[in-house]
Amino acid sequence: MNAAPAPAGGDTASPPRRARDVELIGALRDSGYRHPPALVRRGDGQVLQLTPLLYRVLAAVDGRTDPAGIAAAVGPAIGRTVSADDVRTLLDTKLRPLGLLDGSPPAHRKAEPLLGLRLRRVITEPARTRRITAPFARLFHPLVVAAVLVAFAAVSFWVLFVKGLAGATHQAFHEPALLLLVFAVTVLSAGFHEFGHAAAARYGGATPGAMGFGLYLLWPAFYTDVTDSYRLGRAGRLRTDLGGLYFNALVAVAVHGLWWLTGWDALLLVIATQILQMVRQLAPLVRYDGYHVLADLTGVPDLFHHIKPTLLGLLPHRWGKPQVLKPWARAVVTTWVLVVVPLLLASTVLLVLAFPRVVGTAWESVIGQWRSARTAFDDGDLALLLVKVLSVVAVALPVLGIGLLLTRLAHRLCVRAWKSTTGRPGRRALVVLCGVAVLAGLAWAWWPQPDRYRPIRPDERGTVADAAPVLASAPGPVRPEPVPEPVPARTVWPTGTPLPRKDKPVLAMVLEPVSPGAPTWVFPFDRPEPPGPGDNQALVVNTTDGAVRYKVSFALVWETDGVVDNRNEAYALASCRGCTTVAVAFQVVLVVGEANVVVPENVAVAVNHSCVECVTYALASQLVVSLPEDLSPEAKARLEEVWAQLSRLADEVPGMTAAQIQQSLEDAKSRILDVLREEGVPIPGTTTTAPPTTTTTESPRPTTTEVPASTPVTTTTPPSSQSPTTTVTSPPTTVSTS
Repeated sequence: MNAAPAPAGGDTASPPRRARDVELIGALRDSGYRHPPALVRRGDGQVLQLTPLLYRVLAAVDGRTDPAGIAAAVGPAIGRTVSADDVRTLLDTKLRPLGLLDGSPPAHRKAEPLLGLRLRRVITEPARTRRITAPFARLFHPLVVAAVLVAFAAVSFWVLFVKGLAGATHQAFHEPALLLLVFAVTVLSAGFHEFGHAAAARYGGATPGAMGFGLYLLWPAFYTDVTDSYRLGRAGRLRTDLGGLYFNALVAVAVHGLWWLTGWDALLLVIATQILQMVRQLAPLVRYDGYHVLADLTGVPDLFHHIKPTLLGLLPHRWGKPQVLKPWARAVVTTWVLVVVPLLLASTVLLVLAFPRVVGTAWESVIGQWRSARTAFDDGDLALLLVKVLSVVAVALPVLGIGLLLTRLAHRLCVRAWKSTTGRPGRRALVVLCGVAVLAGLAWAWWPQPDRYRPIRPDERGTVADAAPVLASAPGPVRPEPVPEPVPARTVWPTGTPLPRKDKPVLAMVLEPVSPGAPTWVFPFDRPEPPGPGDNQALVVNTTDGAVRYKVSFALVWETDGVVDNRNEAYALASCRGCTTVAVAFQVVLVVGEANVVVPENVAVAVNHSCVECVTYALASQLVVSLPEDLSPEAKARLEEVWAQLSRLADEVPGMTAAQIQQSLEDAKSRILDVLREEGVPIPGTTTTAPPTTTTTESPRPTTTEVPASTPVTTTTPPSSQSPTTTVTSPPTTVSTS
């Protein structure tokens, strides 16, 4: 095609030409601006907002028309007189610096907001994205959407309020292969979430772009380029924003169907992760889906760019100036700014102050997971090894993300402050002084000191005040334990003075002879007596600094002689520095026939003696059930299966929290009672004429001390005989000193 001749008196220079791959999107539909801006997408993907005049000028730039011809085309379109000099000025001072014209200086860069996606890597180019997401666009038919949402609501209610997640959690953590499956499905669903955005944009008539992944805030994240959805109206843009959440609902419904086919309760955790992901995505504070929903509802494309103008507009001397936003849109944006800015500032300050504790906690967790991974490698357990490696990655990534975020924030503030004070030595000196003060504050907050990098303990509250290093350096608050009444200490009892008894203990020093090579008994009380017939005892003594010692003892006892005086005891005794001591005793007593005396005892004792930074935990759990008659061989076989599953808990205790251990024992009790119910044994809480007596007792007593422990005092309640069919458990004995 031949170029059009230049008009008389036109320019002799070559006509202006748009830069390569510049795309004119058009006016923003359903905009919250008083005068809707026009949108242009640059070749690097950056979307720019132009005034109607600049957009008309850029639209008239075709590489054949000179400035005079452009002025002749633009003037009538906007109803104003536009000269060739006006066009040249707009081209050289407005459009060319933005990189929209051919021959623009290469200095312009795509905007990289602080809270934007970093380290992007493209997985599928735009053409492939359009091809693989095209079939999914049919899922946005209104009838399909309605059916999926109803099914998702039903599945969510059933999982959260009927079925529950305890069984799923137990199965996932006891079968590493299923936990890996849950992790893999959760990661794939995050990518499928992006399919939802692309398919929704395609359904509305927009063209999705590239798909990939990057680092957002602290975590890896997938992304989809759907900037072409700006061509759509408000409804189309909202459909695109919510398309990812809709596909999370699809995953939840599909996983429920898979659970129905396989019976794997661990899959229900995927449904829970989908719900949590949807809730997180709806938060409008950062650039999640909720942020884009709010932006498209108001018709203001980038809310973060309005933070500074909004805050300045609140100053009294700016109240009378014209506003670019419509009144209702300005009210919404102002409310968002007043909520988000304080939250982001407070979060940043708390993040800086708590960073040493986070690093210490992450380091401790990584060391523990790595040790477990080495054990799994030595045992040849590949599934457990992969779980532990993924746990290490999951712990390390947030710490690295926090470091990267704080580094970017510091770099951006320094560059901006330096540029803004060019040629102003007074302001620059003030900025340098403020920078020195900030560095001094960081040195104070992060300088290695005793307990500054102390790992976070489960008994800490984690309040805002706890984040301050001055308070964090002190031992965290511990839930108060009952303090026994003080007893006068005696070293020698005069003749005729009654000696201490079990029901009337007296504090005393006990000296026990030790044979050569035998471990020294350092505790100021006698060693617990060994268990008798029908008793169960878990006794662990830790006197090695930094050591982790644990003992787990399980017992299934059948009583038929009419006397139930079984003892279940857990003793965790520590006298060391920085050690961890755990004792878990679990006993099930099945009483066949009528019992004349029922006085079982359940005892948990956790002692820290002269311990510094010690964690000591004792858990004694006992289940006593009266049976009218002996169980059938089938019921006994099912009990053996339950017991075989429970026996694996002993190897998993080092990697479990106290709550997880207690929950595992509760699950075992529930499964045992289910077997008895299926056998026809009446259990309290079910319809029966003569319910037997069932007693379930637990005595968890964690102890965490940061200073040498004082001499403990132990009190117990003696058992007593009771009438038949009555079960009484004596109060648990606990020693907890600090």
